[in-house]
Parts: sequence; structure tokens; C-alpha cells
Amino acid sequence: MQTNTVEKHPKKEHVMEFLFKVIPLPAPRAGDLIEGTVIKREGPRLFIDLGPFGSGVVYQSEFSEMADTVRNLRTGDKVTTKVLSLENDEGLVELSLTAAGQEIVWRDVEAFMESKKNLDLKAVDANSGGLVLEWKGIQGFLPASQLRVGHYPRVEGGEKEKILEELKKLIGQTLSVTVIAANPKEGKLIFSEKGVESEELKKVVSKYNVGDVVEGDITGIVDFGIFIKIEEGIEGLAHISELDWGLVDNPHQLFKVGDNARVKIISIKDGKFSLSLKALKPDPWQEVKEKYKKGDIVEGVVIRFNKYGALVSIEEGVSGLVHISEFESEKDMKEKIELGKTYPFQITLFEPNERKMTLAYLGESGKAKPVEPEKAESFDAVQNKDKKEEK
Repeated sequence: MQTNTVEKHPKKEHVMEFLFKVIPLPAPRAGDLIEGTVIKREGPRLFIDLGPFGSGVVYQSEFSEMADTVRNLRTGDKVTTKVLSLENDEGLVELSLTAAGQEIVWRDVEAFMESKKNLDLKAVDANSGGLVLEWKGIQGFLPASQLRVGHYPRVEGGEKEKILEELKKLIGQTLSVTVIAANPKEGKLIFSEKGVESEELKKVVSKYNVGDVVEGDITGIVDFGIFIKIEEGIEGLAHISELDWGLVDNPHQLFKVGDNARVKIISIKDGKFSLSLKALKPDPWQEVKEKYKKGDIVEGVVIRFNKYGALVSIEEGVSGLVHISEFESEKDMKEKIELGKTYPFQITLFEPNERKMTLAYLGESGKAKPVEPEKAESFDAVQNKDKKEEK
């Protein structure tokens, strides 16, 4: 018995797909970048010769975004495009110039991130969080936290409006930055000015050494210190703890922007200068090292309260801690001694070379108390913690 067999027809295969299979070369896929030669522009289409892979086409929808590029293309020019489709209704490989350009840029971004190469880019806009920079048609962000010291907005209280005013002053300026983060899918690009040093700047920095005494103009005053411009491109910070041997609560009361200051360089790290004004003044602790000793009764002014007790000034620039354990409680301490008033105290620890002093409150009697060495040592440890907090 003869049976009829039904011959199954294979699924229809596109011509281009068949060619890609038989051509002994790595065939392109949708999403790949491919180089070709411009054949001609015909109305709303730009035809590209892809060699063994046939012909490709770029449609008019791309022309508006890549107007300058398309306008300047001539027959025979080499172009890199991105494959959108292996074969469209016209039997051509559909290509994109825009997508190719963007992918090439993002590949460059990755290379710059790895090499940490400097880019000189203009600030095109600003917001309260930082600056907007543009690179090869991609807008990126330079957060205020990533600005170098000379560009950082020094605004008291962190008022957003004032920060924005300061950042707007940088619009139009060219900044030297590195790429620190990139997300092609979200189109995000993050820059940083920190750690960027041109060869010229490195040469300038190399002229200075720790211990040098320099002069400069005060360019900014903040709660934690003052900024001083030593020369073009070189600025340093004198921390509040380095402004004077005495207690400084508010740098604004002592300095003005534009004032000239003579300072000593106490640290240079990664191109950043730490400066000191007090290092050029006589150390008051050395001047009184023979004047006082442990057990002496002295008069002192209460200048600050903290969680460890009260800071008391014996002379300008020489102060010691009265530990809170001298009182029944913090409330008791503030009832017995007031800020700005003078009281009798006894020195329980005095180490002028280490700039350390602890004091005992003598109360209304003003009579000396027995000094307990063990207790004095514990005061020393407490004062060290207190000094760290002040800084």
C-alpha cells in the first residue's frame, strides 16, 4: 500500500539572513557597530555599502539629530553605524548613525574612567547640587562635593540660594575633571575635580615644602576656618584650631575676605595645603612653663562648657579643663560657675610641652584641696578627648 507523504516546506528565510550564514565572516547582529562606505543620499535615505554584508540604509528620522554629520558626508566617506535590523521590508540592513555615535562616546567614557585621564570641559549650567558639564553631546554632572577647594561654594549655614549663586559664577569656565561614574542605560555621567592635577599645577605645588612661611589673601571664611590663596591655582585652609593659640569661636570676628595673611605650611597632601597662623606666634604654653606648677591656686575665666566639664582660661592661649566630676551634675556645674566669670581653681595637672592642664574648682572658700595623682591622670585622658572634639 502506497502512502502519500506531505512534504513540509522549510520556514521562509530572509535573503540577508541566508547570506550571513554562508559568508565565511563573523556576521553582524542587531546592536553591533559596523563600518561602511557612503554610496549616495537619495531623498530621505542614506545608502551605505557594507561590503560582503550587502547594503544598509539610514532613514530621514536620523537626519535631524545628525544634521551636520549627514550634510558633510560625501560618496566614498567611511562611517560607523549601528545595526538596528538585519533586513527590513526593502531587503536592506537598517542602520543608525545616532545610536552608533552614542555607543562610541560611551565606550570612550569607559576608557577615560579606567585611565583616569583628565578632560577639560566647560560648565554649561548650575543647580544647588553642583554643575552641569557637556562632553560630546552628553550632559554630565559635577557634584559640589567633587569640586576642588578653590571652586567649592563657601556658604554659611548651607543656604541653597547662596550656594547656587556661587556655583553660577563658574558657568562658562573650563574645568579639568575626571569621569568617576557612568550609566549608559540611564544616560548618567558623573565628573570630579578632586585629584585632578595638571603638570603645570604639579610644578607649582612642588615649589613649596612643609615648614615654609608664605603670604596670601584670604578668599573665604567659614565656621571651621579660613581659605588663603597663596598664588594662582594654589589655595590652602587654615583650620579654626590653627588660627590662634587662644580659643576662636567665630573666624568672622577676626578676619575679612581680602585681608592679607602670613602663614606657615604645616601639611601638603594630594596638592592640598594645610596652613597655620598660630605657628608663627609665640607659644604661650612655653612662656608660662616656669610660672605654674601642679598644686598652684590660680584665677581663671570660664570660656566654654562641654560634656566633659568646663574649659577655663588662665592666661591668653593657656586653658585647662575642670572635669564635670568636680560637681554633682551638669546642672550643678552651670549653677556654680558661669561663662565669662572668674573663679579660683587649683592646678591638678600641668604639662606645658604637651599643652595639657586640668583644674579643680575650689568653690567659694578658694581653699586648696589635696591633689590626687590618679585622678589627675584621668583628667588628662579626658582633656585629650575634649581637644579632639574641639577640632
